[in-house]
Amino acid sequence: MIKSIILFGIILFGIITVYAAEKFEVDTIPTSAGDLQITFIGHGTLMLNFKNLTIHVDPVGSYADYSTLPKADLILVTHEHGDHLDAKAIATLSTDKTSLILNEKGFAKLNKGQVMKNGDVKTVAEIKIEAVPAYNIKHERRPGMPFHPKGEGNGYVLTLGDKKVYIAGDTENIPEMVKLKDIYCAFLPMNLPYTMSPEMAADAAKMIKPKILYPYHFGDTDTNELVKLLKNEKQIEVRIRKME
Repeated sequence: MIKSIILFGIILFGIITVYAAEKFEVDTIPTSAGDLQITFIGHGTLMLNFKNLTIHVDPVGSYADYSTLPKADLILVTHEHGDHLDAKAIATLSTDKTSLILNEKGFAKLNKGQVMKNGDVKTVAEIKIEAVPAYNIKHERRPGMPFHPKGEGNGYVLTLGDKKVYIAGDTENIPEMVKLKDIYCAFLPMNLPYTMSPEMAADAAKMIKPKILYPYHFGDTDTNELVKLLKNEKQIEVRIRKME
């Protein structure tokens, strides 16, 4: 258990619902190498616990008091925007043994860490990490300037035992998603105009075909719309967590 945040929990059908000071939910996913615990912190921010390792994804101090959470063995930053990269949160979570993975613009802001570009593959603490594209095709700040330009931000695919977890970062339903194979859990962003509509997220899910789909980074988007759009995709379980 993650003692620093959990007061007590109820285990039901393999899912742990957690009641804590900050009311984070935790799901447990069995893998061939032991359980993966996913803590849903908020927006694009997650914490994963696997094989005595703590992995923080896009830690941002407005979603959690990081002084109360476990230090990071690995920090993954998808891109440099302020709701994904928080220098203070990263400093709070880091030790001299923490590995920090981020994109080039994130590195330029922090001047530390290991840069991964789209297509790069690294193994950190026996975890395979693949950096995959994350970008906008349709939605732009102004003509010719997407909110997330192609080639700048990362999504990440983590291999954890026999399970692959895809954390998409800020992206639309881009054609590269069809290349993602054997994804067990997928985190897909769903808020306009920055990422995807429910229709776009449903299209992405049909390309990826995860066993479990977690919409995240969804703001005030109605997640029930996504559930309705995927009601006939019986192989995809849509799980809604507090990831506004």
